[in-house]
Amino acid sequence: MRWFALVLLLGAGAARAEALPGFAELGARGARIGTITVRAGPIFDAADPDEDNALFRLANRLHVTTRPSVVTRALLFRSGEPVSARLIEESERLLRADRQFYDVAIRPVALHDDGVVDIEVATRDTWSFDPGLSVGHSGGRTTGGFDVRDYNVFGTGTMISLGRAKDVDRTSTAFEFSNERAFGTRAAFDLQHATSSDGRRDAISLVRPFYALDARWSAGASALDETRVDSVYEAGEAVARYRRGERRAELFGALSPGLRDGWVQRWALGLSLRDDAYALDPALQAPAAPLPEDRRLRTPFVRFELVEDRFEREVNRNLVGRPEFFALGLAAKVQIGKALPGLGSTRRPWLYDAGVARGFEPGPAQRLMVQAQLAGELDGGRVQRQRAGVKAQYYLPQDRRRLFYAALAFDRLTRPELPDTLVLGADEGLRGYPLRYQGGARRALFSVEQRFYTDLYVWQLFRVGGALFFDAGRAWGGANGLNAADPGWLRDAGAGLRIVSVRSAFSNVLHIDLAVPIGAASNIRKVQLNLKTKASF
Repeated sequence: MRWFALVLLLGAGAARAEALPGFAELGARGARIGTITVRAGPIFDAADPDEDNALFRLANRLHVTTRPSVVTRALLFRSGEPVSARLIEESERLLRADRQFYDVAIRPVALHDDGVVDIEVATRDTWSFDPGLSVGHSGGRTTGGFDVRDYNVFGTGTMISLGRAKDVDRTSTAFEFSNERAFGTRAAFDLQHATSSDGRRDAISLVRPFYALDARWSAGASALDETRVDSVYEAGEAVARYRRGERRAELFGALSPGLRDGWVQRWALGLSLRDDAYALDPALQAPAAPLPEDRRLRTPFVRFELVEDRFEREVNRNLVGRPEFFALGLAAKVQIGKALPGLGSTRRPWLYDAGVARGFEPGPAQRLMVQAQLAGELDGGRVQRQRAGVKAQYYLPQDRRRLFYAALAFDRLTRPELPDTLVLGADEGLRGYPLRYQGGARRALFSVEQRFYTDLYVWQLFRVGGALFFDAGRAWGGANGLNAADPGWLRDAGAGLRIVSVRSAFSNVLHIDLAVPIGAASNIRKVQLNLKTKASF
C-alpha cells in the first residue's frame, strides 16, 4: 500500500508539473520567482540509449562540467523578483550564445499557493578541450597549424589557447586568455600575445558591456600594438610588400535608460588613440602606389546606439539542427569624433562611423536581413578613406529540410589609400577563384544557394547539410585597382558539404566545396577545392 500511495503521489506531482502555465501566463498572474535551481549537465545523456556507450561515458568523466555559478551569473532574473517572460527568454538567448553550452532549457517546476514559482535552468555542456592539428584549403592556398585550446577551463567559462599556425600571410605562435564574465562580474576580459614571422601582436581589453537590453551602464578600455608585413595582390599572387605598424587604444563610458516600450537608447563618451606607421623594406618588393603618411590621432568621441527588442528563434537557417536567433528589430549606431592637436594628433580630421541593420518578413517564414555601414574621415572639408557598404540576405524556407538563400553585397571606397583596397576571391565569397584575385575601390558580390539540411546525426556528434551555389562578383576602380589579369565580372558554380560538430565548443561549420569558375582565364584551375571552417552555413 505504501508503494501504491507513493506511485499515486508521484503521478499527481508529474501531472501538476505538466499542467504548470507558461512564463507569459505566470507573469500576467503576478507570480514571483522562488527557488532557482541550476542543473548543469554533462556532454552526453547516459539515460539516452543512443548516448550511453563507453566513449561518451569516458568523455563525461574527463570533462569538467560548467559550474552552476557561471550559469547563475548569466541569468537576468533573480529569486524574489516578478516573473518576466522577456527576461527569461533573453537569458536563454544569452546562454545559447555561449560556446560551452550544447542545450539550454528554462522551465517552471513548481507553483506554490502563494503565487511563488520555482524555476529550473538545465544546461548541457559541449566538449571544450580542442587539441590537435588544423588544416584548411581555399583559393589554391593551404593553411594549418597546431593549437591547444580549452573554451571552459575547469568549468569556469574561461578560454585559454596556445598554438602555432600558418596562414596565407605569416606563421605565428599565439597565446590567448579570455573570460566573458571575469572576476565574478559582468566584465569581459581578453588578453592576446603573438609573435610571427613578420612581426608581433599584443592586445588587451576589459569591457563591462551592455550585457542585456535593460542594462543601464557600460564601460571599458582596450589596447592593441601590432607590427606586420602587408602584401599587395594581383590575380591572386603577392606582387609587393611593405611594413606596417598599428597602435590602437580606447577608453569609454556609456549610460542607458534601459528598455523602454521595446526600444533601447545608449549614449557613450570616450577617447580613442590611433597610430599608423608605414615603411618600405629593401628586402621586399616595393608597391607601385605610394605608402600613406605616418600619423597619430587622439580623438574624443560621442557614440549613440538605438536597439529594438525584436528577436525570432529559428532552426535550419545558418546552422544545422541548432536553434538560432534572428535580430529582426532595428539596430543603429553613430559615432563621431574630432582629432585634436592639443592631445598629440598630427592631423585634425573629423572621424565618423555609422551602421544600421534591420530584419524584414516579406512573406510567411521568409526573412530579409539588411545592413549598411559608413565610416571615414572629413579633413579640411574633404572626405577621405571613406568606406560605404550595404548587404542584404534573403532566407526562403521551402520545407523542413530545404531553404533558398540569396545574398547581395556592395562596398565603395572614396579617396582610399593603399591599405584600404577592397579584394575579392575565395575568402571573400567568390569560391571558384584564387584568394584576393581582384582588387579595387569598388566591390560587388552576389550569391545564391539551395541549402539542404539532413536528419543525419552521425555518432550523435555531427549534423550534416549541403548546398548548391552560384557566385558572381567584381572588384574594380581606383588608383590601386588590381585587375590586369582578369578585370571583368567573375562567376562560379559548385556544390558543397556542411558538417557541424554540435557537441564541441569549437562547433563552427566545416565547409567542403567544389567550385567551377565560369569563363575564367586559362591559368585558373578548372575546379577549386575549398576546405575551411566558418561561423555559419
